Amino acid sequence: MSPVEIGFLSVLAIVAMIYLGVYIPVALASVSFVTIWIVSDRPILAINFLRQSIGDSVTEYEFATIPLFTFMGLLVAKAGLGTEIYQVMNQVFRRIRGGIGMATVGANAVFAAVTGSSIASASVFTRVSVPEMLRLDYNKRFAVGVVAGSSVLGMIIPPSAMLIIYSFVAEVSVGDMFIAGILPGILLALAYIAAIAIMAKYFPRFVGGRIIEMPAEDLLSWWQIIGKSAPIAILIFIVLGGIYTGWLTPVEAGAAGSLTALVIALVRRCISGRSFWEALLETGHITASILFLITTASLYSRMLGYVDLPNELQGFLDAHELSFFWIMVAYVILMLFLGTLLDTASIILIVVPLFIDIIEPMGLSLIWFGIVTVIGAEIGLLTPPLGISCFVIKATLDDDRISLKDVFLGALPFAAVMLVILIILIRFPGITTILLN
Repeated sequence: MSPVEIGFLSVLAIVAMIYLGVYIPVALASVSFVTIWIVSDRPILAINFLRQSIGDSVTEYEFATIPLFTFMGLLVAKAGLGTEIYQVMNQVFRRIRGGIGMATVGANAVFAAVTGSSIASASVFTRVSVPEMLRLDYNKRFAVGVVAGSSVLGMIIPPSAMLIIYSFVAEVSVGDMFIAGILPGILLALAYIAAIAIMAKYFPRFVGGRIIEMPAEDLLSWWQIIGKSAPIAILIFIVLGGIYTGWLTPVEAGAAGSLTALVIALVRRCISGRSFWEALLETGHITASILFLITTASLYSRMLGYVDLPNELQGFLDAHELSFFWIMVAYVILMLFLGTLLDTASIILIVVPLFIDIIEPMGLSLIWFGIVTVIGAEIGLLTPPLGISCFVIKATLDDDRISLKDVFLGALPFAAVMLVILIILIRFPGITTILLN
């Protein structure tokens, strides 16, 4: 078989194994190991590849960012900072039609800057925002859709686990990926807010809702607003400010952020010895699963290189003289298709090794390519049948009035907004790299 046929069959085998219930890293490792064994007819070579993948990947110093940022995000969630920033945003947008939806987007964007988790955002704001919107007669599909759409900001605005995973697969700086994700994340949040304003004006039945005047005694004072916003602002300044100014490496920023989040949780008396231990255990579980993913992705990438697929694809492009435009069209379509089947991490681990050796010789930035990859893959969080954020929202709500179909249909306009932003970033790559210059 040709390298292209081997690569195509490997992707099909991995997807099939995942749908059969095989754990994603196990599927990646199994297919890679067996492929090397069959192609080389030497089992010892497959074992050596596996040993090198383990030794050369998770032993890197920058992998310490994963447990540190994960721990920080868990502490922030336990401290209740998501609820408080939502209260502040709700007061800012209270007089605007669709304002609670805008407040949810704004709060999610800020919350994402200290948690980096779409799942955490979806869980927190489903409990906080959806009941309030339903109380004010907002359309149930809009209510769950805006939470689903804005939850993906957690994987784009740094610190993000997906940006970390991509940085190791593509062998680029974690700090550069974090900085590059700031403007696209803000742009997407602003696009969501603009989309809500447009929907409220031209599609009022989809948005629904009513504006009520809050009694003066229910309004937050300036001191209350500052008190509720300060902890998040401090964390953002320490983590992103430290990385951007060069005062802190990503690992040091993660450590400083985790310590600050722990101090905030202790001062606010939001954490006990039991919950602290639970956060440590959950951090360990999440870290282990991510490191296992990255190790097996390294083996998969080495397998593709061994069968000479990158050179084969490059020769195909040279022979057919495909332009940058058509390469990106094919890449986006592939990500959108896989997004309906797989989670974001799986897409990054499967697709990036296939395309990275095509993108780099073209003189394109791997940092920009990473942001495009993450946003493209994140659209899958909002699309059936897998749509993880949509499933989290449905499970968290536990409300028979709102079906999974309602969640998916409500998220559809926000998936479309993401696609528009993705096209803009492809057309104007400087948006992602301007802060790095």
